[in-house]
Amino acid sequence: MLDSAVAIPIGASATLTGHCRIPPGATGLVAFVHGSGSSRHSPRNRQVADYLNDQGLGTLLFDLLTEDEGRRRQNVFDIDLLADRVAGVRTWLATDSELSSLSLGLFGASTGAAAALVSAASQPKGVAAIVSRGGRVDLAGRWLGKVLAPTLFIVGGDDQQVLVWNEESARQLRREHRLEVVPGATHLFEEPGALETVAELAGAWFLDHMRAANQSIIR
Repeated sequence: MLDSAVAIPIGASATLTGHCRIPPGATGLVAFVHGSGSSRHSPRNRQVADYLNDQGLGTLLFDLLTEDEGRRRQNVFDIDLLADRVAGVRTWLATDSELSSLSLGLFGASTGAAAALVSAASQPKGVAAIVSRGGRVDLAGRWLGKVLAPTLFIVGGDDQQVLVWNEESARQLRREHRLEVVPGATHLFEEPGALETVAELAGAWFLDHMRAANQSIIR
């Protein structure tokens, strides 16, 4: 099993820190795009990543910003900048002989979900599936209608404003998509069993669409 820290060069502008874990015979790789005020150490993303690893999926958790960039609050909500970082990570993955052979999924949370959607819409080739957890998907704006990858929105039933934004955004998607509401859950899915439900929904979505992508490549 590959289980190690990684340094991800993003052109000449930055080097991002991440952690990659690939179980033997992995079906695909899920890159986690964290939300505002978070990092690769997000306990919620790490819990979901552990579940995905147990299901045979590789995971990459990484920081979207360098330490210095993260101190500037405006960067945390700069969706264009964050989407560029996701694109840079995807470019890095494509240069690795082992990682590039795996189907790629994007798991975004909060503002990171918007960045994942924008990256997938602007560079659709190579993204097998997208999952958003409590995402500010509305911030993807005009890019929503250009997303080609199968997309799953997961929202807490008691996260009322985010639920409205997700419902409105889902109507703008033109390709396969689904909105799953976790009853009684709030924005961080801290309620008993809520995050486990998120992990199960995400795992099923990624596995189904990555297997389909792999079969398409084989054919």
